Amino acid sequence: MLHPSYTELMEKINSEEYRGEEPAINSRYSIVIATSKRARELIGGARPLVEGVEGEKPLSIAVKELYDGKIKIMQEDEEVDFDDDLMDMDNLDAIDEEVEESDAIDFEGESSEAGESADETEE
Repeated sequence: MLHPSYTELMEKINSEEYRGEEPAINSRYSIVIATSKRARELIGGARPLVEGVEGEKPLSIAVKELYDGKIKIMQEDEEVDFDDDLMDMDNLDAIDEEVEESDAIDFEGESSEAGESADETEE
């Protein structure tokens, strides 16, 4: 059995000051979806946002993160504010160009090595 319970989670999440008058969540379904998504992220290699959870199952870690306020349940109409640097398309284009150049260098290096070995076998 998970602790805290669904009821405790709902009370904690809905009591947080930043949510205003309207409850953040109205059903257990929201908790189930949020924690299962986070558990999948943890299974995929994401690092836990809470300490002292070594050896615990991903779902238990996700519930603790939600209870401790480390992850939030977003409403469909809420937007996430990203750092402007992260969303700067020029930076993304520059990164793409660097990756393409490094791939081209690796590819050229492989092809020239392969060409040399083919020439050596002909002699």
